[in-house]
Amino acid sequence: MEQLDRRDLFAVISAFAALGGAAAPAAAGDAPVLSESRVIPFSSLKVIKFDNGGEQRRVIQGTLPTGESIEVHETMLPAGQMPHPPHKHVNTELLFIQTGSLEYDDDGRLTPVGPGDIVFTASNRMHGLKNVGATPATYIVVSVGDKPMKP
Repeated sequence: MEQLDRRDLFAVISAFAALGGAAAPAAAGDAPVLSESRVIPFSSLKVIKFDNGGEQRRVIQGTLPTGESIEVHETMLPAGQMPHPPHKHVNTELLFIQTGSLEYDDDGRLTPVGPGDIVFTASNRMHGLKNVGATPATYIVVSVGDKPMKP
């Protein structure tokens, strides 16, 4: 597979977001229904800083017109850090590794992953991630399920 740079990946994500797009009004307490296509400039994404030195940019979160919940974000994970302990949830996740050297924990089975690799985590599977390199790592998460993930 050809390696994507950040611009190319966000073009892919923007195309994926075209399945949804801009938030439309939803029922009280529900995630917004993503029913309009749009481009999401990387420069418009707010940086959220975490205690472990990591950063996240939330790209999109809501419900697609076909009923699935989707959440997309980019994370920067400092060397030696984990975003959180291994966990599981109902949503299925895809991770698009952009930079750095990471270790994916699939229910105790550790696999090295790096730039260009794509990690697929099935629903309700115990999983985790750790930056095992000497530099920050960046990756894009696409989470799809029947319920919105908690921010």
